[in-house]
Amino acid sequence: MFGLVEQRLGSNHLRIRCSDGVTRICRIPGRLKGGRWLKEDSLVVVTPWEVQDSKGDITWIYTKPQRDWLIRNGYLKNII
Repeated sequence: MFGLVEQRLGSNHLRIRCSDGVTRICRIPGRLKGGRWLKEDSLVVVTPWEVQDSKGDITWIYTKPQRDWLIRNGYLKNII
């Protein structure tokens, strides 16, 4: 599901507001750490954990042109 970064918590953890209305603490896996900077209001794809719904993993990070395209075409109406 889509999510917007609300706050960086340090140690590769972020607070993210997801498209289902839940705010989750998510972690950045090692394969996404290098070369991509996540700021507040960055758009990501989150996979919630099965055991704890309040936590999740980031599976994809969108660039600014990709985010703008999603907004223009109406994919992000429920979180932006």
